[in-house]
Amino acid sequence: MNNTEARGAETPERILDAAEILFTEHGFDGTSMRMITGRANVNLAAVNYHFGTKEALFQAVFRRRIDQLNLARIEALDRMQREANGAPLKPSQVLEGFFGPALAMAADTEHGGHTFMRLLGRTYTEPTQFVRRFMAEEYADVMNRYADALYGALPGVPVSEILWRLHFMMGAVSYAISGIDALKLVVPQLDDDPSKIGSRLMAFLLGGLRAPLADAPKPHAATGAHVNHAESAATADAPGASNA
Repeated sequence: MNNTEARGAETPERILDAAEILFTEHGFDGTSMRMITGRANVNLAAVNYHFGTKEALFQAVFRRRIDQLNLARIEALDRMQREANGAPLKPSQVLEGFFGPALAMAADTEHGGHTFMRLLGRTYTEPTQFVRRFMAEEYADVMNRYADALYGALPGVPVSEILWRLHFMMGAVSYAISGIDALKLVVPQLDDDPSKIGSRLMAFLLGGLRAPLADAPKPHAATGAHVNHAESAATADAPGASNA
C-alpha cells in the first residue's frame, strides 16, 4: 500500500474519532458537519463519500463500539449460562455480565473507550427521536436476552419492579460515566480515575439489587413475557435477591 492509499484508508477513522469527541462534547444536535471536518482535517466531500449524512456518521460512531460492547455482553451471558448447566443465574451474575463490559470500556483511556462511554451516557440523557429509535434497535436483542436471564434469576419479583430497577441502574451508570465533570465542580478534590469507577459503581448497584421492595404486588409468572426492554430500561439485577 502506498502513502496515498494509506492516507485514504485512515480518513474514515479520523472522521469517526473526530465525530466521537465532538458528539461527546456538544451532543448530536450541537455538532455540525463543519465542526467535524475541521477537527478531522478533511473536506466535506470526504465525509459525504464515506458516511453520507450526519445521522449515518453518528450511527457509524456508535456501531464500531456498540457491536464490540454487545458481543462482549452476549459472550459473557453465554459463558455463564453454559457454566450454570441449566440452572438460573444469580442476579449479581446478570448485572456483572451486562454492566461489566461497559465499565471496562469506560476505563479504557488509551483507545477511545472512555470517550465513547461518556458519549453513550450523554446520549441517554439527551436523546433525540432519531437517537432513541437507533439505540432501541441496537440494544433490542441483547436486552431481551438479559431480561429473560434476569426474570429467571428473580422469579418472585414483579416484572414492573424489575424494569424500574433496571431503569434506575442505567441512570446511575450513565450519570457516573458522563456526569463526572459536573460532580468535580462541587467536589474539586474528587478522585475521578476512570479505572476506579467500575468497582465503586458495581458495589452501589449491588446495594440497589438487595434493597427491599417498596410494596408487594403479585409476582410475575416465569420468563417469556417480552416487554420492549430496549426502550424502557437497561439490564441488570433487581431487588429482593438474597442469593445475589
